[in-house]
Amino acid sequence: MSKEVFRLGELFCGPGGIACGAHNAKSDDGEKSIVHAWANDFDTDTCETYIKNICHGDGASVYCRDVRELDIPALGSIDAFAYGFPCNSFSHVGEHQGLENDKFGQLYTYGVEVLKYYQPKWFLAENVTGMRSAGDGSHFQIILNDLAKAGYKLVTNMYKFEEYGVPQTRHRIIIVGIRNDLDAKGIKFKVPSPEIYRHCDTTSGTALSNIPNDAPNNEIRKLQDTVKRRLSYIKPGQNIWQAENLPPELMIKTRTKISQIYRKLDPNKPSYTVTAAGGGGTYMYHWSAEQRELTNRERARIQTFPDDFEFIGKYSSVRKQIGMAVPPKGAEIIFRAILNTFAGIDYPSVEPSFS
Repeated sequence: MSKEVFRLGELFCGPGGIACGAHNAKSDDGEKSIVHAWANDFDTDTCETYIKNICHGDGASVYCRDVRELDIPALGSIDAFAYGFPCNSFSHVGEHQGLENDKFGQLYTYGVEVLKYYQPKWFLAENVTGMRSAGDGSHFQIILNDLAKAGYKLVTNMYKFEEYGVPQTRHRIIIVGIRNDLDAKGIKFKVPSPEIYRHCDTTSGTALSNIPNDAPNNEIRKLQDTVKRRLSYIKPGQNIWQAENLPPELMIKTRTKISQIYRKLDPNKPSYTVTAAGGGGTYMYHWSAEQRELTNRERARIQTFPDDFEFIGKYSSVRKQIGMAVPPKGAEIIFRAILNTFAGIDYPSVEPSFS
């Protein structure tokens, strides 16, 4: 097969999790690869992070604005497209209004517009598993139909990233589309099997070990003494509701008993899902006797970002960027499967979650 470099466009690019995975991916014969063409996000810190790490400081191809203000025909030709359209409408911990959410629900359509205008050879779309049930499942089908009508054969799967070597229980729906004319020629994507990653060490203990002293975004936040005392009663892997002999003054009152409230990581298991936001008790907590939150660098480690990937912004902004990102290692595995598909290289696969 001849060399082929796919120019990748992105909407809702985030800090660069998808792009980082794309840039690291190569077909097994080394002939197929992916390069950045253009990207869009509306958050300034997020765009600055993307520019620094993906574009090496050159922001000319990163459009930092609301997607509704974007001139899509002016973006430039692409061979591939990726977007993780905002999940606020579909997340079980978010608003879960689906397409009826005026602010977020229809944003996926801008990706459909990109597909119709540029007709890239393939695309990848990512969202939370809650997308399946929004609108009693009908909204999910509408999205799939719109993507297919743009001219693509879809393969839709719910990936459990902890099964693919990512040290985190993170489940996401990934839709891969191959343009219909290419699918007709036998270029057919298959879901990569997690079997070869079965023996990967995905424990939190390994994931958070040996972080360099000079790694960026590794500041430890100072906690109130009350919080530290509360944490001292919580064992690794447990949350506040499981703490034994917790004094009354350290108990909390919430309307629902969310499992992640003051939950410590278990060093012998994958982390629970890194999230982008949340109030007191949701910052993820280390198992050690230090009684502390995770640093943003530790969150980034769990998300499989390299240690030299520097996030721009204040603490809460960086936390949000990390939590909203696609794990680069997970993205890389899927991109490699796409590149092998175009290279005509077979690889171990499984049946997709959705027909």
